[in-house]
Amino acid sequence: MVVIVNYGLGNLASIANMGRKAGETCVISDDAGVIATADKLILPGVGAFDHGMSNLADRGLIPVLEQRVILQQVPILGLCLGVQLFGRGSEEGTRPGLGWMAADTRRFQFPEGSPLKVPHMGWNLIDVAKPSALVNHLPPEPRFYFVHAYHLLCDDDADVMCWTTYGYRFASGIQRRNIWGTQFHPEKSHAFGLALMKNFFALS
Repeated sequence: MVVIVNYGLGNLASIANMGRKAGETCVISDDAGVIATADKLILPGVGAFDHGMSNLADRGLIPVLEQRVILQQVPILGLCLGVQLFGRGSEEGTRPGLGWMAADTRRFQFPEGSPLKVPHMGWNLIDVAKPSALVNHLPPEPRFYFVHAYHLLCDDDADVMCWTTYGYRFASGIQRRNIWGTQFHPEKSHAFGLALMKNFFALS
């Protein structure tokens, strides 16, 4: 069973719909008992870092997520804000993150006069950095839909699954053991997103 973690933020219905297109039934839940039975987890997210961490804490979901992801090694996919919550913290707020990745979230910073705007919004290419089941057999020139002002900065480039360039190169996908995450939105990325989600659902 794939559980989309409902902590009040994210495109839950869009992700579930992408799951159906990929041939997988996803359950949307904020029930710790349901999450505790999941074979795979998806942590979505749209919004502010502190709001996301507060919602997870207020709903009592952090202990069961720690149990399933860290202790029991259940595969989890973080999307947009969801992947940022995997790190230690964010320039956007003051609350600590989940601390599952040696990484911090930083805001895009461009020189004065740069034509680039924040947030980074729209379609962009990814450059695969290492072999990973999540990005196997994607269509040629894989591109995904982004909407974000912040991005994850990993201590170790070995944790970076793919890069994207917007003014400078940033980690658009990460992977360490059973923890995967993308800064982009596969649920909004048509054939490319569908291929990636099928890869996630196929993980053993």
